[in-house]
Amino acid sequence: MQMSSVTGVPVPPPSGVLSLLGNGLLLSVAYRKRSSLKPAEFFIINLSISDLCMTVTLFPLATPSAFAHKWLFNEVTCQCYAFCGVLFGLCSLTNLTILSSVCCLKVCFPNYGNKFSSSHACLLVLASWCYAFIFAVGPLAQWGRYGAEPYGTACCINWYAPAVDASAMTYIVSLFLFCYIVPCTVIFVSYAFILLTVRGSRLAVQQHVSPQTKTANAHALIVKLSVAVCIGFLTAWSPYAVVAMWAAFSAPGQVPSISFALAAIFAKSSTTYNPIVYLLFKPNFRKSLCRDTAHFRRHLCPGIVCGNGSGACRSPKEPGRTSQRNHGDVSHSTRLSNGLPDNHGACQHCAEGRARCLAPSKRIARVMVSSAHGEVPVSQLSDGLQTDFL
Repeated sequence: MQMSSVTGVPVPPPSGVLSLLGNGLLLSVAYRKRSSLKPAEFFIINLSISDLCMTVTLFPLATPSAFAHKWLFNEVTCQCYAFCGVLFGLCSLTNLTILSSVCCLKVCFPNYGNKFSSSHACLLVLASWCYAFIFAVGPLAQWGRYGAEPYGTACCINWYAPAVDASAMTYIVSLFLFCYIVPCTVIFVSYAFILLTVRGSRLAVQQHVSPQTKTANAHALIVKLSVAVCIGFLTAWSPYAVVAMWAAFSAPGQVPSISFALAAIFAKSSTTYNPIVYLLFKPNFRKSLCRDTAHFRRHLCPGIVCGNGSGACRSPKEPGRTSQRNHGDVSHSTRLSNGLPDNHGACQHCAEGRARCLAPSKRIARVMVSSAHGEVPVSQLSDGLQTDFL
């Protein structure tokens, strides 16, 4: 990781590329299996959307500024950058908070949790965006301020504004209380209840020697993955929250710029955790990804099978031999072939050992009538002759 000789600001790591690829893959897999998504997985999709939006809006501006060791854009762009960072970051945190509550409802209070439907999930997803929007639009409405980060290559909330503006102090206190302390408390309490319930269920299962149902196993997997995502997200953002509060309640310039820079990079790397956890450890997502990859490979190299070790390719629909039929007069025999030499099944695009190759060129029929013959495209033959040829 390179360091700026001027401000000591580290150049951003390639987490933006990883986030773009990971969240893009996760959304693609979710779209392919959209008909079988569970309500709780709606929040995972929403989390992936907010992470992807953060990556698309922030990293293209932050990366060149980091290499230049200064903010390269104007004040309006700085305000938009800060707004997007706060909006998508708070949406992700609110989304994880709701997800933990839903998991708690399903595991600890199944009579109510079983009634949780896709429509309920959609309403809560919308509520998470509205909640985040309220705090993101505040500085644009003069409740708090947006400005350059102390290390000078990005923009966010002006953490030093409380020293000169009382409304900025109320905004930062409200932000810290309702967008960090309360969500963290809800998440920890929810998963604490889940752990206690699961422990009690295990004891009951051992006493009655009754196996777990498939539904219970599915719920347990979702809970484990949700816990992993929440831990990763909170671990990434907690250092930034601590540094921000340190700056808000201390004299300007007391907090080293490098502390803000490292905390910000660590926080923005949280956009890569969600796709890694779900694509690698959730079986149905992993199977869908493998199936889509195989489907893409079949489309990329369709229809023609290469022979093992010979480099020859042969279509499953083409026998590779000439077809000869008599039609009507015995003096007029018509012989059909694909117009290629004896090794017409060979494909020049096949490397030895490959399983597939590119489709062959346009097929030609050689029609022989008595001693004369000619070549015509197969598509121009009559239906009966095409059937004989194919």
